Amino acid sequence: MGAVRLAGLAVAGSLALTVTVCAPGALALPGQARPSPSAHPGKSPTKPTKPTPAPTVTKTKIKTATPIPPCPTPQSFPAARVQQVPWAQSRLDFTSMWGITRGKGVTVAVVDSGVNQSHPQLAGRVVKSIDLTHTHNTDCYGHGTAVAGIIAAQDERNSQSMPFVGVAPDVRLISIKIQNSETSNDDGTLLAKGIMRAVDEGADIINVSATNTDYPLLRHAVEQARKKNVLIVASAGNVEPNKKASEQEAYPASYAGVLSVGAVSPSGPLSDFSNTASKVDVSAPGESIISTEGSGYVGDLKGTSYSAPYVTGVAALVKANKPDLTAPELLKRIVATADHSIGTGSGSGMVNPREAVTALISDTNGPSTSPRAGAQPIDIGGPPPVDHRTRHLGALIAVCAIGGALLVAFAGVVVPLGARRGWRPGRAKLPPDDPSA
Repeated sequence: MGAVRLAGLAVAGSLALTVTVCAPGALALPGQARPSPSAHPGKSPTKPTKPTPAPTVTKTKIKTATPIPPCPTPQSFPAARVQQVPWAQSRLDFTSMWGITRGKGVTVAVVDSGVNQSHPQLAGRVVKSIDLTHTHNTDCYGHGTAVAGIIAAQDERNSQSMPFVGVAPDVRLISIKIQNSETSNDDGTLLAKGIMRAVDEGADIINVSATNTDYPLLRHAVEQARKKNVLIVASAGNVEPNKKASEQEAYPASYAGVLSVGAVSPSGPLSDFSNTASKVDVSAPGESIISTEGSGYVGDLKGTSYSAPYVTGVAALVKANKPDLTAPELLKRIVATADHSIGTGSGSGMVNPREAVTALISDTNGPSTSPRAGAQPIDIGGPPPVDHRTRHLGALIAVCAIGGALLVAFAGVVVPLGARRGWRPGRAKLPPDDPSA
C-alpha cells in the first residue's frame, strides 16, 4: 500500500503542477470577449456618437545589444621587478642562436585570450588582431599576453635594462581571441574556429595553450592545419597531483601531427601537474615562469600553458632558418634534437634550441645530446597566478563514471525483483510473533 500511496501522491503533485503552470496561460487565451464597461447608474443610454479616429502611431522596436562588461586590467608589476635573467631563458639559451636566426619571416598565431599590443615589448609585433568573442579586441585576462611574450618579447636588455626576452623576437604575431576571461561562455567550438581562422590568415605556426575534449570540429580544424602545412604546438594540459589516477587525454595536444608539450620544473623533473595521459612529444620550462602581462610583468607562472610557447618560439627559429621544412619535418626535427626523456610525460625530453637550429639529422636518427646545466628561478613578487587555462576533465569523467556504475548496480537489483513480482507493489514483512507474549 505504501507504493500505491506514493503513486497517488505523485499523480496529485503532477496535477497540481499542471494547474499551477497552465492555469495562468488558460486565463489569457486569445479569442475571449472582454466584458463591456457598465453604464453609469441612473442615466438612460444615449445613442453613441462616431468617435474621432485617433492618429496612427507607428511603433519601432529598438533592439538593444547586451552591454559588454568593461575590460579589466590584468594584475602586473613594473619592469623594475625583473632584475635577473629568468631561469627558463638561461636553461634553454636560445639567445645564442640569434646570430643565425631570430624568427624573421615566420608568422605565429596565438589562439588564446588576446594580446595587449601596447605592451612595450610587444609593440609592433602583432600584425593582426581578431576577436572571435565579440567583446574587447585586447587581452582582458592576461593569459594570451604572457604566452605572446614568451614567444616574441623584444630585446630591451640594452635600452631598458630588461633581462627578459622572447624566444623569437622577429616573428610576426596574429592574435586570435577565443576567450575573454578564465572561463568561456561559448559551446566549446571557439577553439576549433580559432585554429581554422589562424590557418586562413596565413599562420606558419599556431600556439594553443588550451585544452579541450576530442570533438569533430576540433579534429577537422587540426586536419585543415595539416593540409595547409601549418604546425600546431599545444600544451599537454594540467592535472591536480591528487587526481593523477583519473587524468585523461587532452586535445588538440593528443592528435597526431600536433607538437605536444609537457612542463618541467627548475630542478629538472617533470612538473607534478603536467598531464602524462596526453601524448607528449617534448617538454619545456613550466614553473616559476616570468612573462609579460597587462602593461607590465608577472612572475611565478605555472602550467603547460607556458611550456608550449617556448617550443613555439624554437619552432619559429628553426622555420626561419630552414623555410623549406614542412610542418611534419619541423615537428620531427624538434623531437629528434630534444635533450633526452626523463620519463613518462616528458616526451623526448627538454627542447634544445641550439640542436634544433644547427644539428645535422638524418631521416631516422637524431643527434647525440647531453643535459645542460640547470638554472634557478627568480622571484619578482606578487601572488602567483594559477594557470586554469589548460583545463582537465578527469574529475568530471570520474564523477560520471561513478554515477553510471551506481545506476547500473541499482538497475541490476531492482529490475529483476520488479519483474518477479509482476511490477506489483511489495508488502512489508511483518515481524514474527513474540513467543513471550
